[in-house]
Amino acid sequence: MPRAELPDAARCVVIGGGVGGTSLAYHLAKLGWKDVVLLERSQLTSGSTFHSAGLVGQLRGSVSLTKMMMHSVELYRRLGEESEFDPGWTECGGIRLASSEERLEELRRQAGWAKTFGLPLELISAAEAQELFPLMSTEGVLGAAWLPTDGYIDPAQLTYALADGARQGGCRIFTETRVTGIEVRDGRVRGVRTERGDVAAEVVVDAGGMYAAEIARLAGVRVPLIPMSHQYLVTQPLDEVREARQNQKVRRTFAPHSGGKDRHTRGHLPTLRDPDLLVYYREDGDGLVMGGYERRSEPAFLPGGTGRVEAIPADFNGQLLEEDWERFEEITENSKRRVPAMDRITVTKLINGPEAFTPDNEFCLGETEVGGFFVCAGFCAHGLAGAGGVGKVLAEWIVEGEPSLDLWHMDIRRFGAQYRSPAYTHARIKETYETYYDIRYPNHERQAGRPLRVSPANAWHREHGAAFGEKSGWERVNWYERNAAAGDEGLRPRGWAGRHWSPAIGAEHRAAREAVALFDESSFAKLEIEGEGAESFLETLCDNRVGRDVGQITYTQMLNRRGGIECDFTVARLAEDRFGVVTGTAFGNHDREWMRRHLPGGDEVRIHDVTSRWACFGIWGPRARDVLQPLTPQDLGDDAFPYMSLRETTVGDVPVRMLRVTYVGELGWELYCPTEYGLGLWRALWEAGQPHGIVAGGYRAIDSLRLEKGYRVWGADITPDETPYEGGVGFCVKLDKGNFNGRDALLEAKDRGPRSRLRCLTLADPHSIALGNEPVRIDGEIAGRVTTGGYGYTVERSIAYAYLPPEASEPGTAVEVEIFGRWVEGEVASEPLFDPKGERVRG
Repeated sequence: MPRAELPDAARCVVIGGGVGGTSLAYHLAKLGWKDVVLLERSQLTSGSTFHSAGLVGQLRGSVSLTKMMMHSVELYRRLGEESEFDPGWTECGGIRLASSEERLEELRRQAGWAKTFGLPLELISAAEAQELFPLMSTEGVLGAAWLPTDGYIDPAQLTYALADGARQGGCRIFTETRVTGIEVRDGRVRGVRTERGDVAAEVVVDAGGMYAAEIARLAGVRVPLIPMSHQYLVTQPLDEVREARQNQKVRRTFAPHSGGKDRHTRGHLPTLRDPDLLVYYREDGDGLVMGGYERRSEPAFLPGGTGRVEAIPADFNGQLLEEDWERFEEITENSKRRVPAMDRITVTKLINGPEAFTPDNEFCLGETEVGGFFVCAGFCAHGLAGAGGVGKVLAEWIVEGEPSLDLWHMDIRRFGAQYRSPAYTHARIKETYETYYDIRYPNHERQAGRPLRVSPANAWHREHGAAFGEKSGWERVNWYERNAAAGDEGLRPRGWAGRHWSPAIGAEHRAAREAVALFDESSFAKLEIEGEGAESFLETLCDNRVGRDVGQITYTQMLNRRGGIECDFTVARLAEDRFGVVTGTAFGNHDREWMRRHLPGGDEVRIHDVTSRWACFGIWGPRARDVLQPLTPQDLGDDAFPYMSLRETTVGDVPVRMLRVTYVGELGWELYCPTEYGLGLWRALWEAGQPHGIVAGGYRAIDSLRLEKGYRVWGADITPDETPYEGGVGFCVKLDKGNFNGRDALLEAKDRGPRSRLRCLTLADPHSIALGNEPVRIDGEIAGRVTTGGYGYTVERSIAYAYLPPEASEPGTAVEVEIFGRWVEGEVASEPLFDPKGERVRG
């Protein structure tokens, strides 16, 4: 039968016929995009999909990702009814074991987290886990989590079912069609070249799985992922498996919104994970699949060292890597401890398949710097679990122009320029793979590839005992251990919050409140927007009025069409045709690209990332003016230099741009100077501050200071899912300033009222610290989840922020927050807790 001819053009071309590409095509068809072409270099599933172990777990570390996983399960349940292809979904439930006290704490935290989603996760005993999975030994097991709506799926059958649904919606699928080039012109993708001809397209999606980086290079785009060797084995049938099914006790758990039906698939063993032993299991007929994450990882295709890009053989389709039993030995030995029958198995096959991993173990999704060129890759060995949700959110992103959820932690643009380095990318991915099952404690710091980006004062920080953290490749001071002696060890938080903590944090906090503290904020992202159209451009994106006089600063947000908060930063007017934006270290790429996507045609507006040009030091506290005034000819009085204004001047011998702003709620300034002057400026400030009791502080103190003052963190307290009115920054919105992005949605929001409100909570137990995502209960019912939390060293309270229903958000409302399985009493507080009249910042 002759192959169908490729069309000359399509609205969208999807490259890759694995589970990601077919899910995207399926969801695009559901949204009415019929003119979609999917191109597969070989046969469907022939990349990484065909050798996936197929486990599907839903509860993840973020709101958006968990919602995506839950959508996957909902989709897999109904696919069989839509298609003649059975997707092979088995809703057998999933067990996660705790073989250490630390892991048991993690399960308690996950159980609380699950409550906010309505996921029916239960904490069960080792004996109850064994009743569900009789093959397991309970030796060393302290407890387990049981989620009956988890399961496993056949990767090939799922892909065929999705492809069938895509075809029914009008999508055309062409196998044995290799893409050899991607046409880019004037900053936008224009189509693809293949061995069978060219296809013009408005949108091209790289859903190439382990080939995604190779495909992206055809468009001049770097996608930081590497195919890693991932192994699991399949056993021959075991009598023990058949006996286990017969002896299994089915735990009747009803999933919410299931119509009262028990969805547990009877006659199947649940999936089983023991992260402390690095292993997972699922049934495979009458045998078992067993795999894990080795402590010694191996990239699949990096010949000649890690300084080169991966080189996947052109004919590597539907193939596996050579078995590596030596590297798998630790996993096999661990597997026998948890499932003794593994000592008596006959192995059918050791599967060694390449799986694409990213530097942070999150997906790579979204539009790249090339307009219209999207990525749908980086599935990190949990692509089967996430494929349904990934296809849905990316299809919405393509069709609507923006995602329907907060996806920044999965956005391809989150990766900085350092990821152009293959060696750096591999170092970060290697660390990610080898710590896949490790507990992610709050404020845990990764080590691979460090130090890389450093402040000009970095050597000074090291000499003075800095404890460093890392963000976006930057070395940043968390605290100075030399300040610990002035802190109070008795304030160490209970449990996880007490890890990666120091009494120095409190000492540095109090210095900012009582005297003066100096902070290195050079990692802050700094953007300049210039041109004759700069003012009107910013006014159409910002919810606040930014076209003020030269020298004035505005705190503002940029919104999406739903009225959700996409950016949150300060804008300073530097000249009539030039504005400066200062935003969070990790958000520079996001905010720059958000603005770039909205640029008008022509050259009337230009955006520059000037982060590396400027060092930035914050000096705050009641004595900040006393330290600075002798160093500068600029009058620092309120009349000459009011709050939320800037001046170009000198401090010591250094030319500086001084901004009178604060993120800690105290009198003070941020001082910006050209990078080469940075060390000299820091030393001048430090020496001038000695008579005034100056203390050098780190980012952990900044966070506790901002909590007391109620300042928001984008990506946690406020996100693209909430409006400014809901997030407590509605005071920025100027509806009367003219039209701006999201204004119509805000008008509708005002009419209907807020769906929820971000509220400050104070907890009765000062040693119980909320870390984020804990459930909040009011009158015995789950009412919301914590966004951020910490300890306020001035107000001497444990503080948390949470979204609550408007009718239950008044100050004084009694609440309970579940922290590691214990409900801690608290109440809704009036905010800000510290200096409610704002007198300190204007002092």
